[in-house]
Amino acid sequence: MFEHIVNGLVLGGTYALIAMGLTMQYGIARIMNLAFGDTIIVACFGTYLLVSAFALSPLLALLILVPGAFVFSYAVFLALMQPLVARAPNREALEVDSILVTFGLLFVIQGILLVIFGGAYTSYSYLNVGVNVLGTTVSANRLLAFVMALVFGGALMFVLFRTRWGMMLRAVELAPESAPLYGIDVDRVARYAFAVGGALAASGGVVVSMYQTFTATAGVVFTMKALIVVILGGKGSLIGALIAGIVLGIVETLVAAYIDPGLTLAATYAVFLAILLFRPTGLFGSAA
Repeated sequence: MFEHIVNGLVLGGTYALIAMGLTMQYGIARIMNLAFGDTIIVACFGTYLLVSAFALSPLLALLILVPGAFVFSYAVFLALMQPLVARAPNREALEVDSILVTFGLLFVIQGILLVIFGGAYTSYSYLNVGVNVLGTTVSANRLLAFVMALVFGGALMFVLFRTRWGMMLRAVELAPESAPLYGIDVDRVARYAFAVGGALAASGGVVVSMYQTFTATAGVVFTMKALIVVILGGKGSLIGALIAGIVLGIVETLVAAYIDPGLTLAATYAVFLAILLFRPTGLFGSAA
């Protein structure tokens, strides 16, 4: 039982890390990025190349892929999203336009990955050894993945709640119309929030690649899971994303272990529907 709880925490920590990236992009930048999961898959394949071709560890790959994803996401915002922001009459119109644009971007990224890597499942071996944790053997790569998710999540929470830049991000998320009255450049904050979301997606991709197989077409699954976690936690709530991600990971692991692995997706939607039935705004969402 304890082993499954640990595995659930690992999976949930990964979900939380990924969902926090989408929360930054959707909750602060107001961009519904359907290509979010494909950024994760690009990072998975990038880690695979750096590990297999250059014998780098995934920890060193982070130093390359995370800044690269930040720059890429910033460029995507400037090239594709900034024109949408400039012409959108309201927040709802921006969300619809961003869905359409990122839906196309999804297929562009996916097509490039298919051409380069094909459609086969890919993985690599890293720290695939057992570690004794309180009498239970846990794979070392899963344990490291969980620690990395905690570190990234903790660092993000510190920045958001203990720095001036984080205060500006939260101000734009909570009151985008009032933020300019305090000298906050909302467009600039949105650009950086979108780029940080992409960097978090890449860090999640590195974590995922350490203990899961992946394919060029798996991005849509991660986008769906991240979106479910974001909605469960409450749009724009990083604490909500953290808790909802961990809950979802534990539920999926326990269902796979004690009921049927084929029912994990059904369990995900069951939790999703149950929470929204009693709390439509999510666990930590505001009714406003």
